[in-house]
Amino acid sequence: MSAVLFDMDGVLVNSEDYWVEFEREEILPAAVPDQDVDVAEVTGMNYREIYDYLDEEYGTAISREEYLDRFRAAAEELYTERVELLDGTSDLLAQLDERGLPTAVVSSSPHDWIGMVLERFGLEGEFDRVISAEEIDGSSKPEPDVFEYAAAEIGVPTDECVVVEDSENGIEAADRAGAIVVAYRIDAHGDIDLSPADEVVDSPAELRETVLELVEDG
Repeated sequence: MSAVLFDMDGVLVNSEDYWVEFEREEILPAAVPDQDVDVAEVTGMNYREIYDYLDEEYGTAISREEYLDRFRAAAEELYTERVELLDGTSDLLAQLDERGLPTAVVSSSPHDWIGMVLERFGLEGEFDRVISAEEIDGSSKPEPDVFEYAAAEIGVPTDECVVVEDSENGIEAADRAGAIVVAYRIDAHGDIDLSPADEVVDSPAELRETVLELVEDG
């Protein structure tokens, strides 16, 4: 393998616990109060596209503006005050850099949210590329577009990329792009479909070990 692409939420930082709670307890009941929508259905999508999806599939009870305002306020609190960096992230990035392997953040979150995380944990400049699904002319996860774009940006074919993902939509997107997929299983997502993944890991230590084995074998 020639490159490693990291999702942000749930992979670099433990934000998915908070996002799942926010979506399940606040945003979904406000947006689609008469529907029982599983959080996994929208996890991994760009937050703007979540509104469009909910509006198209179910009809929404709040305006797009109110919905976006709620998400932005939650994001600022979450990324600047609450989340923690996963154990060993900096060490893994250093080891990949020593091997000369390009790395990228590939997230459905906007660039300013990603920037909050990178600044807070001193990761600015640690990745070769920082890519938001908002910058591409394509569809968000579970479509493969953002991973295909990321691979092209760092100059590596998608089938030579290892992608680390945690959500069902993200895992599907990476698999559809033709990448080698490492699924990081976290409690926040419950019993989601991990079958498209090539490897499934359950801890930060296992994640690091698996990624390093894949790049060594590749």
